[in-house]
Amino acid sequence: MDRRSLLRGLGMAALAGTATVAGFERRSRAADADGSVVDARGSGSLRITKVRPILTAPQSRVRLVVVKVETSEPGLYGLGCATFNQRPLAVKTAVEEYLDPFCRGRNPDHIEDLWQSVYTSSYWRNGPVLNNALSGLDQALWDIKGKRAGMPVYQLLGGKSRFAVDCYAHASGRENAQVVESVQRLMSEGYRHIRIQLGGYGSPHLTRDGDFKKAGFGLPGDSVMEPGPYLRAVPKMFAAVREKCGDAIELLHDVHERVTPIQAVRLCKDLEPYRPFFVEDPFSPEDNGWFKVLRPQTSVPLAMGELFNNPHEWTGLITERLIDFIRVHLSQIGGLTPARKLAALAEAFHVRSAWHGPLDVSPVGHAANAHLDLAIWNFGIQEAVAFNDAMREVFPGAPTMKDGYMHVNEAPGWGVDLNEDLAKKFPLPEHPGYWEPVRRNDGTNVKP
Repeated sequence: MDRRSLLRGLGMAALAGTATVAGFERRSRAADADGSVVDARGSGSLRITKVRPILTAPQSRVRLVVVKVETSEPGLYGLGCATFNQRPLAVKTAVEEYLDPFCRGRNPDHIEDLWQSVYTSSYWRNGPVLNNALSGLDQALWDIKGKRAGMPVYQLLGGKSRFAVDCYAHASGRENAQVVESVQRLMSEGYRHIRIQLGGYGSPHLTRDGDFKKAGFGLPGDSVMEPGPYLRAVPKMFAAVREKCGDAIELLHDVHERVTPIQAVRLCKDLEPYRPFFVEDPFSPEDNGWFKVLRPQTSVPLAMGELFNNPHEWTGLITERLIDFIRVHLSQIGGLTPARKLAALAEAFHVRSAWHGPLDVSPVGHAANAHLDLAIWNFGIQEAVAFNDAMREVFPGAPTMKDGYMHVNEAPGWGVDLNEDLAKKFPLPEHPGYWEPVRRNDGTNVKP
């Protein structure tokens, strides 16, 4: 072929390619009934028609708040978790009175723009009530996005980095023998990571009745916890579990910020011989500065962030390499949109994820945790959850557990639905759900 024929052929190929692209554009665009242009790939005249909260309590005393975002396309809606167990009615009000009117008429495809717009719409921000309301909206928008794409949300984030989500379970007991028995049972169920606690957080059962009760300070139902018995008992608990259960099992522990910072430093050093997978929340968020004291003194991996609300609380800990696991509550920080950015920041500093996943997160919220876990490279571990039958009936498609792994429903979006008629049969309990005070012997309040 001579040079002239070659150039002529290339020109024809280019024209053919242009025609193909133009044809694709024509096929992917159509006129809506009102004359506006609709793009079949996800933009156009789709609008939010309603944002509303659904409150239900199918399991125990857990007060769930789920946000449902309805759209102008019949049957297309999204679900998101906005559960704030201690302040559910405040979140309900925020959604009904502020998010709904703000979001109506807006395009649900524009998730980032909606997140930023809602986040700043109150001017003051970073509080857990508004963040949970925003999370419900944000997760619902990702649910809609996945349904429109015909894909699970993890596919929108780049696909799977692992086949399932490895989880840790909870073992506890009032004495070491009971903890060991609980660990052995969970090991037989396939768990490779187990968090061990001697009784409740801070082991309050090890402390005698407080003097404050005799003095009439506080209320009779307030519990008492002194740090000494707890700090002496926890290393012995680790030793007992290691002796009976071996070195293969990974052990975790939650301090729950119930001791002073310097006591937490000593506890981490005392636990070092038992190789914890991580020690969680040694300090309260107000004491983040203590990580600079703790980090040089111990090789125990540190997990932090359950109570965090915004990047000001976690950025320094990550970039200064002061923690090993970031443990935020996804609805507390505003949903999937900020969480995926947080995961990317953490990856750059080799900090792994350990998203908070207690029972007071709806199955929609647990699905959001799991979809993000599946997609990110720097996944660490996930908190396991056990739903009762009522919860699974109210939330068909909820994540499932098998051999210590969490599996998601592979349906588009989160893969979780909500039976509203059934949800109404489980109203919130009358008790408001706040944390009851825990006190020292003299009546001093303990965090949290």
